[in-house]
Amino acid sequence: MKKNYNSIVAVIGILFIIGFIYATMMPQWISKEEEALAEFSTERAFDQVRIIAQKPHYVGSTNHELVANYLKLELNRIGLETSIQEGFTLNDKGLLVKSKNILARIKGTNNSKALLLLSHYDSAPHSFSKGASDDASGVATILEGVRAFLYAKQPHKNDIIILFSDAEELGLNGAALFVNQHPWAKDVGLVLNFEARGSSGPSYMLMETNGGNQALIKEFKNAKAAYPVSNSLMYSIYKMLPNDTDLTVFREQGNIQGFNFAFIDGHYNYHTQQDDIQHLSKRTLKHQGTYLMPLLKYFSNIDLNQTVTTEDNVYFNIPFSFISYPFAWVFPMTVIAFGLLVLFIFIGKAKRVISFREMFKGFVPLLGSVIISGLVTFLGWKIFLEVYPQYNDLLNGFTYNGHAYIAGFVLLSIAICFAFYHHFSETKTTMQHYVAPLLLWIVVNGFLANSLTGAGFLIIPVYFGIILFGIYVLTQGSSLGLNLIFSIPALIIIAPFIQMFPVGLGLKILFGSAILTVLAFGLLLPVFGSFAKKGAWTLFFFAASIVCFVYAGYHSGYEKGKAKSNSLLYVYNADTDSAVWTTYDVNLDDWTKTYLGQTSQKAVGLNKLPIYSKYNSGFTYSAIAPKLDVPKPTISFLKDSVIGNRRYMKIQISPNRKVNRYDVFANPKMVFYDFKANGMTTSGAKGRILERDGMKILCYYVVRNEPLTLEFNIHKSTAFDMDLIESSFDLMTNPLFKIKPRSDWMMPTPFVLNDAVLIQQKIKRFTAPVKPIVTAPVKDSTLVVKDSLKPVIKPIIKPVVKPTVTPE
Repeated sequence: MKKNYNSIVAVIGILFIIGFIYATMMPQWISKEEEALAEFSTERAFDQVRIIAQKPHYVGSTNHELVANYLKLELNRIGLETSIQEGFTLNDKGLLVKSKNILARIKGTNNSKALLLLSHYDSAPHSFSKGASDDASGVATILEGVRAFLYAKQPHKNDIIILFSDAEELGLNGAALFVNQHPWAKDVGLVLNFEARGSSGPSYMLMETNGGNQALIKEFKNAKAAYPVSNSLMYSIYKMLPNDTDLTVFREQGNIQGFNFAFIDGHYNYHTQQDDIQHLSKRTLKHQGTYLMPLLKYFSNIDLNQTVTTEDNVYFNIPFSFISYPFAWVFPMTVIAFGLLVLFIFIGKAKRVISFREMFKGFVPLLGSVIISGLVTFLGWKIFLEVYPQYNDLLNGFTYNGHAYIAGFVLLSIAICFAFYHHFSETKTTMQHYVAPLLLWIVVNGFLANSLTGAGFLIIPVYFGIILFGIYVLTQGSSLGLNLIFSIPALIIIAPFIQMFPVGLGLKILFGSAILTVLAFGLLLPVFGSFAKKGAWTLFFFAASIVCFVYAGYHSGYEKGKAKSNSLLYVYNADTDSAVWTTYDVNLDDWTKTYLGQTSQKAVGLNKLPIYSKYNSGFTYSAIAPKLDVPKPTISFLKDSVIGNRRYMKIQISPNRKVNRYDVFANPKMVFYDFKANGMTTSGAKGRILERDGMKILCYYVVRNEPLTLEFNIHKSTAFDMDLIESSFDLMTNPLFKIKPRSDWMMPTPFVLNDAVLIQQKIKRFTAPVKPIVTAPVKDSTLVVKDSLKPVIKPIIKPVVKPTVTPE
């Protein structure tokens, strides 16, 4: 009975430790009372998000102008002079846009380098995203933080620059405009960038630096953020993923380092119509504020020139604190751990506590659990995708019931561990079998020391395990309390990754969480191995996993707030005078079948010109559509002359309707020299030849219907073969089409060109006559902001400080 009682106490103890770890990662409550005006208020910041994220405000939309003007008014209201930077940029991926950055500067008393507070204010295009989390939350955090900072009259030596950047969602173009063309860029010593890739959960700190991170980590620790959540492995993985932020531009093009702060849970809302005020977690918003306020006070008063170094540190967080040590320690620590383990093994052998035979038998349940758990989880998720094909509708790879699947497979992996140790390990041999997971972890750390040094902190729980093993060897005894205490480092360091990996990388990586669960089980073997009735615990955890899977299945459908994504586009081919409906969807629903028919026909010929999407989605089905009177663009050859062996060309493409995007393609055999788009060359241009991948030349997001002008030269013998796709994001509102609204449990598919009217045609010298361009007069945007936002804009507080900045 005592053993059973101890096992229950052990499980409760581990659950308590895990609960404490997660509870201390971020604030767990929001004060209902109004915070003092000199303090950061989550409620005031939330009110800012509510105003900014009323409607989608992607680049080129009317609401984008309204939000820009509102932000200028808010900066003025807290006593700051604003300035606007506007201009074209063309990034090295061929994305052209005219960005509008909003800036303010607070002068310091003894400036070393300026501290820049950064967040972008545009929302994601195509998917009707209101951008509450991404990135109204970041803008609101800075607005409220700076307001509180100024109200408190905080002394600061360094200048503080506020940059609300534009066109981040398109290609980080606003950041590039600032870094490469604004005179303030050369003054910046450090950037604090507030971002989001979800709508809830803790905010993680990730660094961007071209040199070492040692000085940044030291100063970050000194700033004493209340809930620091970060580790060097996260950034090592982040650098491998195609998920750049504005701060990446500062690092790569300006050699300016800084910190990213971003939350990733609720990833299914990222870039979707559900990125609204209802889905944004207030606790997450408060977590962002707990970073900004201490870092703003600290970094505005230190010499930012001292944050540059060539040395790197391993770092990781523990509850309420932060630990770091040099990269140079990683390999020696691994070697020392191996030496200590070998020493204790031979001491145990000499004392006849350890048997080599039993020690190596410990690899049977360990490796068996690793292999079976990994395979069961990998194949199990494949099976669930077959049973619930609707999971493929969510391109980001994380379903609304994803946390239930994480819990289910983690519990199943624990059940598999208990089953193997029940059959292949007895309680009296637990500590001898403990050598196997310790050796395996040392081998893993040895591999990571050479390939992924940022993961070097994973050796820390191994040291605690070796010490626990050494105590057993020297005393021939162990206790539940001691085993639980020595298990805490493994739980603190490893447990968060079990959840974090599938949340950040998608449920396809669930098998990684299963394997990590088994490896963590191995480090906790002194606790679990002492359980007398492992068979009963096998059944318990297996039953718990089944409950999670049943729960996930029950909640596998769609509803309002957890919507199904779908897509529909109208494509008119001007060269063949034909039109089709098309979609990216694999699983058609009643709404898409209204236009694509009950019997789906594969999309034919529509993917020859690959329109960029984050996950390389292509059109799946199409159906004949009626030809409607959609005005085609005017294509004008302003220059076409041959000089020597070169053909010099200047082509202008002008819209004859309200458009949002141009995609330009060319035969891969065409080689372009001295390529310019609206006067801009690519930011990563190398030499005179335009570097490109395949047929794509350019993607231009249109602001105020400004035409696209291309200038280049080609070899005179080169066949001219270029294509154009003109897109407008008005399929749902265009009176020509009369598209019926989606049901409230549906939403536009994100990450793709969606709800759009497309015209596809060859770029030719002779085109059919078109109506002249009629550009509607632009209203005074400041007045529009006042009129449009008047019903909802209420001063959050009265102006509290006088202007402290003179205009540039």
